[in-house]
Amino acid sequence: MHEAMILACMIDVPDLVTEKQIEEWVRDFDSWDVCDACCGSLFDKSKYAYAKAVEWSSREEEFVKRAGFALMASLAVHDKIGIDAKFEKFLPIIVRESTDGRNFVMKAVNWALRQIGKRNLHLNRAATLTARQLSRLEDRNSRWVGSDAYRELTSRSVQERLKRQNKR
Repeated sequence: MHEAMILACMIDVPDLVTEKQIEEWVRDFDSWDVCDACCGSLFDKSKYAYAKAVEWSSREEEFVKRAGFALMASLAVHDKIGIDAKFEKFLPIIVRESTDGRNFVMKAVNWALRQIGKRNLHLNRAATLTARQLSRLEDRNSRWVGSDAYRELTSRSVQERLKRQNKR
């Protein structure tokens, strides 16, 4: 069943995905790899992607919540024409949910923040400020999310790539 779910999300047609289907599939997630594969191969290309990222990020089920943040990360990488404002709306959600200490959720929150911050210089500044804010909070999970993201987003390699990209 595990491999079949991953294969299904790779061969399904995003334009044919229904909201009912996407909700049924997300309820069946029981591992990070199925969750991430579906979010990064299918769900992020569906018309429900942005709405589900927001909706799922506040759900309690561990892999549904992870799916919300995996969608944010996947959209940041794959939606080449997405405007910055769409991603900026995710930043307060990342702050709000950064206290969730469950490993699979915390890592996805961090992943979403890092991917948003690697889209362009403007979003890098916004994500870096968010990361710095998180790294100063009392909650240790938030501090980890913020510190780890800040380290990557301010790294020489990320900054040089964004500057090169900005010159084009």
